[in-house]
Amino acid sequence: MKALIIHCWDGSPSYCWYPRVKQQLEAQGFEVSVPVMPQTHAPKQKLWLPKLAETVTDLENTVLIGHSTGCITILRYLESLPSGKKCKGVVLVAGFTDNLGFDELSNFFETPINFEKIKTHSPAFIAIMSDNDPYVPLKHADIFKEKLGAKVIIKHNQGHFSDEGNYKELPDVVEVLKSMSSRANRR
Repeated sequence: MKALIIHCWDGSPSYCWYPRVKQQLEAQGFEVSVPVMPQTHAPKQKLWLPKLAETVTDLENTVLIGHSTGCITILRYLESLPSGKKCKGVVLVAGFTDNLGFDELSNFFETPINFEKIKTHSPAFIAIMSDNDPYVPLKHADIFKEKLGAKVIIKHNQGHFSDEGNYKELPDVVEVLKSMSSRANRR
């Protein structure tokens, strides 16, 4: 099984928990990719979606993992897929469904999110949120649960799961993927 981690705004493959999660998943037999997203200092949907699409080589065997802006990128990517295309699952870490008041993110929200279409492209959605994220209100966990049927994991005092909190590991992502893999192997 493959895993694709889409980093956050101003992130990189070596940022925060990505290297450690990549290492841990590879030790479990996953093929993991963390692409460098274009213009990470000023994310643009028109650049990030094609980069994600070009990076996905085997959608049906891939779990898509997003962090912050990586989450809305994954949701918009799934929304753009033709009918019948599915990934193995989606993990949304500190994800959100509106621009959070940042002008730099408004380009991802020029049209309403089509949650019904997105749901058809993944059998499982997991949202990992923190109860003290300084950027993403916890209300987004409820939105993911209601609109995508997401399983929600709420962590205590984990901020935005990023380097400002010296966040170098995220074992929940590893556990979720191990669980998805074992379910897939039982089928």
